[in-house]
Amino acid sequence: MIGLGRFGTSVARTLTEQGWEVLAVDQSGELVQKWSDVLTHVVQADSTDVDALRQIGAGDFERAVVAIGSHLEASILTTANLADLEVPSVWAKAMTKQHARILERIGAHHVVLPERDMGARIGRLLVGSLTDYYELESGFGIGRMGAPDRLCGKTLAELSLRGRYGVTVVAVKHQGGGTFEDARPETRIERGDQLVISGSTERLQQFSGRA
Repeated sequence: MIGLGRFGTSVARTLTEQGWEVLAVDQSGELVQKWSDVLTHVVQADSTDVDALRQIGAGDFERAVVAIGSHLEASILTTANLADLEVPSVWAKAMTKQHARILERIGAHHVVLPERDMGARIGRLLVGSLTDYYELESGFGIGRMGAPDRLCGKTLAELSLRGRYGVTVVAVKHQGGGTFEDARPETRIERGDQLVISGSTERLQQFSGRA
């Protein structure tokens, strides 16, 4: 994890909590000291220097995340260095579409634009009755919503949502139930249920807007 700003530390902490070994890198001694007791390994290094990355063993890791957003030059040089070290999977944070294109061209395997993605996600949630939404790829996503009254008391086979609305219920959590269960044709939707649905972005918006 290169860059210990809000984005980088959030990703690093999540990975650490899941039991993964994380090497966190930042040029700021203050940030390194701040996170040294929280993350697995934290070192101070200049990631724009490929020799510095080589010395800390960055090339031995299977995945690397470049979480540098505000310093464009440092982000680009760091990503290029990781590509030179042949890290198998490089994730990089971008601030703009132009920044993202540059990162992809110099070797980033995955580029994320957190502010754009979060803005788009919130925009989807503001319209209709979805309580959560993730776009898996352009034009297709998965969302969560409460069961609309018009569906209650019927099985998924009876509702035929894919044929009528172009969406698929993939999981259901019944009211009072602990976890989501795989949706089956015989699954009956009841009031208070939570649904996980998938489909094109347009279809999901149309379906959730009818709730």
